[in-house]
Amino acid sequence: MPPTIETVDDIRACLGALPAPDGAARRRAGERNAQLTKPPGSLGRLEELAVWYAGWRGEARPLVERPQVIVFAGNHGVTQQGVSAFPADVTAQMVANFEAGGAAINQLSQAAGARLDVVALDLDQPTRDFTQAAAMDVDKFVKYMRVGWESIDNKCDLLVAGEMGIGNTTSAAAMACALFGGTAQDWTGRGTGVEDSALDHKIAVVERAVARHAQAGGRGLDVLRCLGGHELAALAGAILRARMERIPVILDGFICTAAAACLAQENKAALDHCVAGHLSAEGAHGALLEKLGKAPILDLHMRLGEGSGATLAIAILKAAVACHSGMASFSEAGISGSERSG
Repeated sequence: MPPTIETVDDIRACLGALPAPDGAARRRAGERNAQLTKPPGSLGRLEELAVWYAGWRGEARPLVERPQVIVFAGNHGVTQQGVSAFPADVTAQMVANFEAGGAAINQLSQAAGARLDVVALDLDQPTRDFTQAAAMDVDKFVKYMRVGWESIDNKCDLLVAGEMGIGNTTSAAAMACALFGGTAQDWTGRGTGVEDSALDHKIAVVERAVARHAQAGGRGLDVLRCLGGHELAALAGAILRARMERIPVILDGFICTAAAACLAQENKAALDHCVAGHLSAEGAHGALLEKLGKAPILDLHMRLGEGSGATLAIAILKAAVACHSGMASFSEAGISGSERSG
């Protein structure tokens, strides 16, 4: 198990020493894929996903047996600015719903055969309003990244990290704008359903926040600390820990991807162990995925959060790996080369 992270320097040290996939396992997986009883490329992206997964797990014929879904929940001080259609109390109410088994993510995790963990992050202590000050001081930032880091079951073989936090689309929009430039309007969407003048107000809040923390520049960890949230720091910590353990990750929607993008700004290779589970209906998600070079697996017009789109994509990845590892090769099936072209 990698050592825990105690300081920002520890986090940066991890980002500077990221493990790579197992090249030999990836090569053997590619060779196996070329011999399976199907025309070359006929399973499309499933073939690419299976070989990618094999490389990170270090096995030419892997299985997906122990997926873990973690939902991190946190509250945001910026909700005082009226950026959400729902009050901050809803975060705690939804956590109770997760714990009672009544949310969409409970059903999707069960359908995917995934372990679900819910981690509530001091909901009575929201971040600071980041239009007035940095969302987190350094100590709290490291604390919540460490919570995410320590939430990983090191026996899991696939991770989905989701979030719940009223106000966190505002946070994600501000982070994306600070990381990649453009205008606040480019990155700010309707979130929980704000419309018309309320959306204009949300855009103005994002613009003010990015301007206040311009000193963070494009430095990912600084952006995450100044404009993020407790649950977003935990998401980043979990994704980083998964990389150190060579556990593949399926990214969820706009908020999750914005948190992950902060790692990629520190090291361009930081998300090589991640695939995008879906394209969210939150408008700027597609642009954010394009910046990261990630093509979504699914596009079902979802925008729930909770890790829901990524959890749904577990079934696709499981199917890709099952075909890769379970299909017979031409020689095993006794099929001659001359019969492959049909």
